Amino acid sequence: MLIQRYTIVCNQIFDSVRFAQYDSNSWEAFMSRFFKILVLLATIALVAAACGTSDDTTTTTAAAAQATTTTAAAAGETTTTAEAMEPYVFAASLPLTGDFAIPGSKHNDGYQFCVDEINRLGGLLGHEVIYLGEDNQSTPEQAVSQIQRHIEDADVLLGTFSSLLTFPASTAARDAGMVYPIPSGGALRIWSRGYENIFYFQQNAAEEIGFSPLAMIEYYVEQGVIDPAPTTVAIVDADDFFASAIVTGLVGGEVREPGGGDVLVDLPGFLTDTDIEVVFQETWPIPFNDWITLANSMKASGAELVFAATASPDEAISLVNAMATVDYQPELLWMSQGAQTEFLDTLGDNANEITVHGSWHPLANWEGTLAGQPYTNVDFIENFTASFGRAPDEDEAIPFAVCQGMEQAVIGTGGVDHAAMQQWLHDRTPTDPVSTVLGDFVWDERGLPLDRSLIMTQWQDGVLEFVFPVDEFPGVVDLIYPKSEFS
Repeated sequence: MLIQRYTIVCNQIFDSVRFAQYDSNSWEAFMSRFFKILVLLATIALVAAACGTSDDTTTTTAAAAQATTTTAAAAGETTTTAEAMEPYVFAASLPLTGDFAIPGSKHNDGYQFCVDEINRLGGLLGHEVIYLGEDNQSTPEQAVSQIQRHIEDADVLLGTFSSLLTFPASTAARDAGMVYPIPSGGALRIWSRGYENIFYFQQNAAEEIGFSPLAMIEYYVEQGVIDPAPTTVAIVDADDFFASAIVTGLVGGEVREPGGGDVLVDLPGFLTDTDIEVVFQETWPIPFNDWITLANSMKASGAELVFAATASPDEAISLVNAMATVDYQPELLWMSQGAQTEFLDTLGDNANEITVHGSWHPLANWEGTLAGQPYTNVDFIENFTASFGRAPDEDEAIPFAVCQGMEQAVIGTGGVDHAAMQQWLHDRTPTDPVSTVLGDFVWDERGLPLDRSLIMTQWQDGVLEFVFPVDEFPGVVDLIYPKSEFS
C-alpha cells in the first residue's frame, strides 16, 4: 500500500508541474503543494524504513518513528502514529480535454481547491489528503478505465462531469462497493437503476429542469414584465444524455435504458400544461458544425422563445454566434449552459439577457462546513479567488460541494469504509443534512436531492443576475424581456 501511495504522490508532482506550465496563476499554488508533497514523501520513506527493520535495529526504528511524528507536525498533522500519517487519496476521472474540457477543467480546480482547504484547516481525521485528477478525454471508455484504477488506489472517489461519462463510471464504482458522489450527471436513466451508492449534488434530475424556466415565464407574465404571453417555442438540443433528458422533461416521452432498453419512466412533459406550442424541434449530433443551417431553420419557425439544451459551453457559444449571424432575434433565449465566465468573455454583449439555469450563485447565502467548522459560500469565493487569482463560477462550486460532502461522510463515520459512508449519507435528514456551499442536501432512495429548486439567472450588463425564484435569496432583479438584439 505504501508503494501505491508513493506512486500517487510522484504522479501528483508531475501533474502539478504540467498544469502550472499553462497557468501562471497556478505557480504559487504549485510551490505550496510541492513542499507538502516532499514532506509526505519523506514521511512515507521513513515509515517504509521503520516497517522493514529487524529486531537488532530497534533504536533505528524508534528514531524513524520519532522522525515521522516530527515530519507530521511540520505538515500540520495532529496524530503521532505512523499509520495515521498515511495520506488519504481523493480521486476523480474528469474530461480535461475533448468535448467537455471547459467544465471538466473547472471541476478539477474545484476538487483540488477543496482538498487544499481541507489540508489548510488541519487535514482529515489526522491525515493529509492528496487529490488525484486524471483526464478521461471526454470518453466513457477512459472514464471507466480510470475509475477501475482509482478503485485500487484511492480512498474516496469524486464524480465526473456529464451524464454520458457518469452512467458507466457510476456502475464501475457500484460494482466495487464504493460511494460515487455525482456533481454533474442528472439524467434520470442514471437514477432509475436502483443503485444505492450514488448521490447527486445539484438540485434536480435533468428531466425536471424544464419546470424552472416555465415557472419563471409564468411568474413574469403575471407581473406584467412579459406582455403579451409568448405562445411559440423552438427547442434544440445535443444528442447527449443530459441535454436529451431536459427536452424529454419539456415535451414528454419515455425514459429508457441506454440502447433502447427497458422503459424506466414515461413523462407527460411540462409544456403540455401551458399555452406554448413547440413550432420547431431538432437534435444535433456530437460533434456538430452546421450551426448556421440550424439557426436559419430556427429563424424560419418564427418562435418567440428558444430553449437550447447543450452538452457544453462551446456548443452554447456556437449556437449564439450562429443566431447572431443569421439575425434571428427571439424574445427570450434560455440555455442549459452559459453560466461560465468563458461564455461571457467569448460572446461579449451578445451574452446579454440570455437566461441560464444554475445550481449556484455568488449571492446565495448558503453555509456549509469544512473540517468541522462553518464554511460559507462567501468563504469559498474569497479563498478561491485568493488562490486562483480569479473568482469561481458554478463549475468550480459544484465539485467543491461534492468534496465537502464526502469529507463530512468521512468525519461522520470515522474513516473511509464505503458501506458506512453510504449508509451515513442515506441517513441524512432536514435537521441533520450534508451542508455545503450549494446548500443543504438530503437524498431520496435513488440518491436525488429532496426539496431543492434551481436558480434562474440572466446575463445583464456583464453580470449574471438572479431573476427567479424571487423569495429565496437577496439580490433578485427583474427579468429583462424581450432580450436585446444580437449584434
